[in-house]
Amino acid sequence: MASVVENSHDDFGPIWPKSIAPFQVEIVPIGKEPELAELAEKFEKELEAAGIDVLVDDRDERPGVKFKDADLWGSPVRIAIGKKGLANGEVEWKFRNEKDFTMVKVEDVVAKAKAYFAE
Repeated sequence: MASVVENSHDDFGPIWPKSIAPFQVEIVPIGKEPELAELAEKFEKELEAAGIDVLVDDRDERPGVKFKDADLWGSPVRIAIGKKGLANGEVEWKFRNEKDFTMVKVEDVVAKAKAYFAE
């Protein structure tokens, strides 16, 4: 593990390869609205049923703190669920090794994760 971190990291922390990441997906609800927590739980159950290791960051922290910690933990994929995106039926999808995120339709998230981790 130490040699992986030595060879695969940035200023924010380790970038775990998906094959050995402690958690493959980190789900970050942004807000306290019940619909955010419900969708996070739904994603967690469906992803874990598909054999994908999931961490849900449901702490009472600001989004910036959660995002910084997500980078520090190094999970290959971060899914952020916010009320603004959810109003459009979308969530943020970010690969740990990339700077920017993309918006993904809620109904496509589980299939996208399954496809990514099947590669």
